[in-house]
Amino acid sequence: MRMRRPRWPRTRTGQRRLVQAVMAGCVLALLPSAWLYVSTADRLRTTADVPRTEVAVVFGAGLWKQGEPSPYLAHRLDAAATLYRAGRIEVVLVTGDNSREDYDEPDAMRAYLTRHGVPDARIVSDYAGFDTWDSCVRAKKIFGVDRAVLISQGFHIRRAVALCEAAGVDSYGVGVADKHDVTWYYGGTREVFAAGKAALDAVFQPDPKFLGRKEPGVARALAGTRD
Repeated sequence: MRMRRPRWPRTRTGQRRLVQAVMAGCVLALLPSAWLYVSTADRLRTTADVPRTEVAVVFGAGLWKQGEPSPYLAHRLDAAATLYRAGRIEVVLVTGDNSREDYDEPDAMRAYLTRHGVPDARIVSDYAGFDTWDSCVRAKKIFGVDRAVLISQGFHIRRAVALCEAAGVDSYGVGVADKHDVTWYYGGTREVFAAGKAALDAVFQPDPKFLGRKEPGVARALAGTRD
């Protein structure tokens, strides 16, 4: 059975309605992105001027061969190490994917941070940070984080801040700069579509894929800084 190709409307009225429908669709598609920009406008900082905060949250960004952090993830971790050495944060919560035995983002992130001057006792691992919303909810409900500096790439940081704010974490975001390669453009394009899911997560606030019991790791690490 042959499918009929869509035809351009023959009348001016039909053409005008089609153009209006397309424009309305574009506006609706961009509304979530606009929400992210407006809601996080005063929440973005740099490693030099971010407020002193007890906890930093670093989101996973993939591993390379031999389990090493990808360059994008390494840049996030470098920023966290810089903040720690400058005394702007006390504890780092690394959140990522450990859904299978041969893929462990949090442990790879921990190892990288310890090699770059962050004591192991100041690092807390969240092994069920399967996406940004899950990481934000678990930071609040499982680890008891009420205020945090979030660290990610510039194209992702607004979504991270908006979602953590929606989850009840008072957040500031540090966007890590990277060269504009294919991965960067892919990430930026992906964010346009991810903004829609973020808006739905913020409104409906679904439970994470895995919630589990409360963990005292952050509280213990902070207590250790005061001993």
